[in-house]
Amino acid sequence: MPYLILAIAILAETIATTALQASQQFTRPLPSLIVVLGYGIAIYLLSVSLRTFPVGIAYALWSGLGIVFIAVIGFVAFGQKLDLPAVLGMGLIIAGIATINVFSSTATH
Repeated sequence: MPYLILAIAILAETIATTALQASQQFTRPLPSLIVVLGYGIAIYLLSVSLRTFPVGIAYALWSGLGIVFIAVIGFVAFGQKLDLPAVLGMGLIIAGIATINVFSSTATH
C-alpha cells in the first residue's frame, strides 16, 4: 500500500506538471486548475507516504520518476527534444531508483 500511495502522488505530480505546460503561464483556466489540484494531491500523498518511507527515499522516488515521466511526456506530447546526455542522465536516475528499491535497507520491501 505505501508504494501505491507514492505512485499516485507521482502520477498526480506528473499530471500537474503536464498541465503546467498546457496552462500557458496560467492563462488557460482548466489546465491552471489541474495544476493547483494536481500539486495539492501530490504533496498531500507524498506526506502520507512519509509514514512509511524516510523523506530522502520518498522524495528521491517521487522526484526521480517525475523527471523521467515528464521528459517522456514532453517528448511525446509537446515535441520537446531529448539529447543523448539527457537520456543517459535519465537512465542513471532509473538505475538509482532501482538500486534504492532492490538493495537499500531504508526502502520498504
